[in-house]
Amino acid sequence: MTTLPSIDLDPLVEWLVQLLRTPSPTGDTAAALALVAGRLRELGLAPTFSRKGALVVTLPGQREDAPRAVTAHVDTLGAIVKEIKANGRLTFDRIGGYPFFSVNGEYCRIETTDGRTYSGTAVLVKSSVHVHREQVKDREWQPDEVEIRVDAVTASAEATRDLGIEVGDLIAWDPRTTVTETGYVKSRHLDDKAGVAVMLAALAALTAARATPAQRTTFHFSNFEEVGHGAAVGIPEDVAELIAVDMGALGKGQQGDEHAVSICAKDSGGPYDLGIRRRLVRLAQAHEIPYKLDIYPHYGSDAEAALRAGGDYRIGLFGPGVDASHSFERTHRDALAASTRLLLAYLLCAE
Repeated sequence: MTTLPSIDLDPLVEWLVQLLRTPSPTGDTAAALALVAGRLRELGLAPTFSRKGALVVTLPGQREDAPRAVTAHVDTLGAIVKEIKANGRLTFDRIGGYPFFSVNGEYCRIETTDGRTYSGTAVLVKSSVHVHREQVKDREWQPDEVEIRVDAVTASAEATRDLGIEVGDLIAWDPRTTVTETGYVKSRHLDDKAGVAVMLAALAALTAARATPAQRTTFHFSNFEEVGHGAAVGIPEDVAELIAVDMGALGKGQQGDEHAVSICAKDSGGPYDLGIRRRLVRLAQAHEIPYKLDIYPHYGSDAEAALRAGGDYRIGLFGPGVDASHSFERTHRDALAASTRLLLAYLLCAE
């Protein structure tokens, strides 16, 4: 059995925190991608950007008869200015799938076309229980009942426009990233910056050990996954297998937890490749990697998007267990370590 290169969790977590604190809602991912590109160059690699903006780097393999690709996405949930209201506040349209209650009271960052940024807060139009007692109830809020309160002196649409804010400006939610002494990483956008960090940690481990993947492998960092077409292009045509490194969704009816790698058997697009899934399980067992098998009825991935775009390859998916997905998320160092070790096992396995 192949001995896996050692991984250093402290740099993995430190780098993940840096990435989490770099805003990258879908449509505005340049800063996060530049951060990833810089890390790849530090490892002595030469990444390139696709016309769509994804970041790609390829490692030679011991063989090239069945090339592989691995993908994770840097884009996150976010919002976009839909309307500037008469009172100077903003309505917004969601980027990605999340309920309005999950951002009620959340801080955000609004970036204008000319590069200025403003902080703000998502609040209910009728927020004060002292004024709207009957209307403030526990229920799902509708788009016209939530607004962005901009942290600037404005009480009219004209004053807000004078700030440089306009319809179409992108909004990033504050990640509120925290690492606890008990090893938990609490933050928005662990989906899928945790997966990106896992890929980078695996690349760092391979580089340090001077290890060569079993097959030529392309590492693809996509930038449009949350809207469904991230890896629809950018995967080499001769790739035989594509692995998405993305979060494991936890909750009622799920086996996964925050201390293991989750291996996906099926999502909303159907079953993942049975042979790859069974191989991932064998590798986890052989290397004593804590893992859980699950299906995600309300979930899609870059691997699935690549297939729908006509990709002729087998697909798999695994990643760290993440609690409260598409809300205020949490995972643990254990899950990050397990996911990185499984990725290394997959990359080095000749099967």
